Amino acid sequence: MPVDAQGIIDVEALERAVTERTILVSVMHANNEVGTVQPIGEIVRIARRRGILVHTDAAQSAGKIPVDVSELGIDLLTVAGHKLYARREWGSSTVRDGMQLEKFMHGAGHETGRRAGTENVIGIAGLGAACEAVRRDLAANMDRMKRTRDRIEEGLLKAVEDVRVNGHPEKRLPNTLSVSFRGVDAGALLQAMEGLAASAGAACHGNAVELSRTLRAMALPVEWARGTIRLSTGKYTTEGEADRAIEIITGAVRKLRN
Repeated sequence: MPVDAQGIIDVEALERAVTERTILVSVMHANNEVGTVQPIGEIVRIARRRGILVHTDAAQSAGKIPVDVSELGIDLLTVAGHKLYARREWGSSTVRDGMQLEKFMHGAGHETGRRAGTENVIGIAGLGAACEAVRRDLAANMDRMKRTRDRIEEGLLKAVEDVRVNGHPEKRLPNTLSVSFRGVDAGALLQAMEGLAASAGAACHGNAVELSRTLRAMALPVEWARGTIRLSTGKYTTEGEADRAIEIITGAVRKLRN
């Protein structure tokens, strides 16, 4: 489905795309690159009128903003444990009561008959503990992530020329910052940012620039997209670390532009 310049799905286009053959609508809760949070409620209303199931990938949103299956009104939800401080190989799927799904792995009747094989008790308990910690500390963690994220954003906007922030200014995750520097190559910028981890929104191959699917869908101009990096803050990020990030990025951008 197409999105607007801020990364929000075009719900009217989605409604037009639905046919009598449509059985499922699957939309991520929040984008992993720019942090834009999708209008799941509107999408669910469209699907319900047509008797269509809705799945949401909450890998990015769980642990950063409230994620309530009942409030979202969805039928299926998936979560990645490592995004909320659990182990990388742990994850979960939530299935609405009454839904009958084809078995993912045939054999014995483990996991309510959906997946054969011995249950990973340690993984189940560990992910459950991580989710309990998320629920307990969510408000405080959201505040810390947003405060440090905004500190980096504001610092870069003040210190660097020709810079822009991607995604919706308000409807986005509190920890995600997608920022573009015009006239800068993201790959070269990452190499110059010693001591700071980030990811690039574009990759250069010879004379060609390969943009991420997200930035292409948002129609971000190439001169901006090729200089896009994504930063994420966490519940342990300090204001001092945010200030250091500003120094590192600012210094790297100025070095590449000179």
